[in-house]
Amino acid sequence: MSNVPPTPSGLRGAVDLSSLVDRAQRPATAPGAPAPAGPGAPGSDATGSVAAAGGGAEGGADLTVPSLVLDVTDQTFQDVLQLSTVVPVIVDIWAEWCGPCKQLSPILEQLTAEYDGRVLLAKVDADTNPQLVQAFQAQSIPTVAALIGGRPLGLFVGALPEAQVRDVYEQVLAAAEQNGVSGRVTVDGAVPADAAEQGEPEPLPPHHQAAYDAIEQGDYATAIQEYKTAIAQDPNDQMAVAGLAQVSLLDRLNGRTADEVRSAAAAAPTDVEAQLAVADLDISGGHVDDAFGRLLDLVPTVFGADREAVRVRLVEYFELIGTDDPRVVAARRRLASALY
Repeated sequence: MSNVPPTPSGLRGAVDLSSLVDRAQRPATAPGAPAPAGPGAPGSDATGSVAAAGGGAEGGADLTVPSLVLDVTDQTFQDVLQLSTVVPVIVDIWAEWCGPCKQLSPILEQLTAEYDGRVLLAKVDADTNPQLVQAFQAQSIPTVAALIGGRPLGLFVGALPEAQVRDVYEQVLAAAEQNGVSGRVTVDGAVPADAAEQGEPEPLPPHHQAAYDAIEQGDYATAIQEYKTAIAQDPNDQMAVAGLAQVSLLDRLNGRTADEVRSAAAAAPTDVEAQLAVADLDISGGHVDDAFGRLLDLVPTVFGADREAVRVRLVEYFELIGTDDPRVVAARRRLASALY
């Protein structure tokens, strides 16, 4: 990724905007809009990219927004710069008549929703916001950029498939975290995801209930067997798959102290079982990235049964965390690359 939106020449899936930019000579700067950012202008870099907002990033702060997808104008852009000190903001410069934009915009909106407040999407209509078109050097649309802590980051021009756009989101989030922009926003009036449902809960299927009761009594072996039976009866029972992963983790950690596990791993850095145990400890404590990183680093160094054991444990972790979690998506991609 570059610091300035890439030039569009020769890129597929992009619509030329040069005539729009040429005829829309920049008017006087409106209140709250970004200052003119020509080459060498104050508040811009040498290439004329959009100016950064003042102040440092407020990565630990959270706030409420009307929506995760915001329609932004020349006049309201200053608000987006401020939001980018809390979460990274993806900027989508588009137009109603642009075919590639209609392919890309739903992908951007879907991914933004999936990241659940860790990123915002700012949509800029190129027809009505010439200042932002020029500030982002959007000679073709769709042009997609990011704002992190008020600073612009060029991403890509033209319509890309979902898998590639997802990779871009991961890179933006990683860059944002490195710059201390790692907050979360909530949508005004949204019901929290963990809010209790009204009414009586649905009863658990019989084997699930038996497993739950066994866990309550500390009988992990019985719980494991109940979940395995449920999966044998219905291989698509994702609740049972996740439950089996959770109780298996509890069973492996049962009776072992953190000091014992970490000491054993430190004494035998090449011992696969010792490293798996530390990863269990990390995942149980919520240190997901540490657990993933430890095992993913281990994959290229082991072979045969040891490699398969590491792979199976990672897949188990994916079920524990949730297959839609961005950390799981990134780890699954890295695992596939290491294996194949």
